Amino acid sequence: MNNADKKRLKAQAHALKPVIMIGHAGLTPAVLAEIERTLDHHELIKIKIRVERDDRVVISNQICADTKAELLQQIGQIIVIYRKNPQLN
Repeated sequence: MNNADKKRLKAQAHALKPVIMIGHAGLTPAVLAEIERTLDHHELIKIKIRVERDDRVVISNQICADTKAELLQQIGQIIVIYRKNPQLN
């Protein structure tokens, strides 16, 4: 994905609200399955990760690795990820 695409997607994500919240229980298989379903349906999502900073980095990296999504932005507790769904386009 080139920089222009990333910039366009970040602009689209600005108006979005977090659709997934991850608390102190961390990244459970159920949460990961919900992220997969949400990515299949929306492609571009915001996730709120409410844990310590170091754990947020680990969790966001794990989400991207497990779902094969691309991390577009991380600001504080909010991450924006994108995964193209070929069936939607």
